[in-house]
Amino acid sequence: MSTPFLPIEEHPLEPFLPANAKLLMLGSFPPQKKRWSMDFFYPNLQNDMWRIFGLIFFDNKEHFLLPGKKAFDKEGLIEFLTEKGIALYDTASSVRRLQDNASDKFLEVVEPTDIRLLLKQLPQCQAIVTTGQKATDIIRSQIEVEEPKVGESCPFLFEDRTLRLYRMPSSSRAYPLNIEKKASAYRFMLKDLGILCQ
Repeated sequence: MSTPFLPIEEHPLEPFLPANAKLLMLGSFPPQKKRWSMDFFYPNLQNDMWRIFGLIFFDNKEHFLLPGKKAFDKEGLIEFLTEKGIALYDTASSVRRLQDNASDKFLEVVEPTDIRLLLKQLPQCQAIVTTGQKATDIIRSQIEVEEPKVGESCPFLFEDRTLRLYRMPSSSRAYPLNIEKKASAYRFMLKDLGILCQ
């Protein structure tokens, strides 16, 4: 349902695309700026994405929190993600928010991101990962791929490459799974792709 009286929000961040990226992480759209703790992806302190990565790589869910615990460490994350070959963006380039929150179900996608264009810029990319239904649906509207179950993946063809679409548990605290079990699912994917070697 179109709601033209609501303002359109353009994506506030540029795609983060390290040249060596093996994995492209695609969310739906950033939360409102009032919920940001840094000027980067997954900026909300109530979202556990960077705690999940802290647990997996450093056995410390607070690894990417700055001293004082009120913000994530943007520079530390950029260095880490570049070293590991992990790219980030979202599946919507512009949206309308139907309610004053960050929930996917209240996002109306005005302009989806061109997923194929992102992949063209990542010649070493082996996989896309999504954590939500909206992001998964947008990718499947552009690329022919089966929908994976949460914690699993499905292969797809892109140009002359075979890649995988992984579906991981949401890092939102609204998703009813404890952080250790979420980290376990992500750990399996990262080992599968050779990003995590231990």
